[in-house]
Amino acid sequence: MILRFLIIVLFCLNVSSDKEKTISWKASKKLTWEDFQGPVDSGSDAVAVTASGITFSFSVKERENVVLSFEADVSAHFYPKKSWYVKEKGDDHILAHEQLHFDITELHVRMLRYEISKLKVSNRIKSELRALHERANINLAQMQYDYDTQSENSIHKEQQAKWKAFVSAELQKFRAYRSQ
Repeated sequence: MILRFLIIVLFCLNVSSDKEKTISWKASKKLTWEDFQGPVDSGSDAVAVTASGITFSFSVKERENVVLSFEADVSAHFYPKKSWYVKEKGDDHILAHEQLHFDITELHVRMLRYEISKLKVSNRIKSELRALHERANINLAQMQYDYDTQSENSIHKEQQAKWKAFVSAELQKFRAYRSQ
């Protein structure tokens, strides 16, 4: 008898509702200010905040405690109700900075898919998948921090341009693992 186990692990900035509307990353769909629907954080110095994250799930097929196969689903999501901007200060430059945050999320989704593609079926697959997901989230958070720090939250236009070129090149490098 074949036993199927479905393990779903979601990471997405403490999503408060499973029914919360999200936007999946697509090369053909750039963010607009209309996508930023959350309340402005009056205690923040930020002009805008992008809430995005990696959604991850996997299933493992086993028989008699032996793993036969596995599947994983990884995607990049933007959370409109958690993303916001100050209308009086939002411009195309700031929007491009926020788009790059979402693009960085997609980059880490592609990198995670690549790492998953290298895995072999084994009885350790569940822990290996969880570890890859955890590492992807850590690396994503670090890159988002580095991006904001080095670009000074988009103020340093030269660094902003360097980051845009870097992320674009990395997305191209991992294009075989892009979101559809």
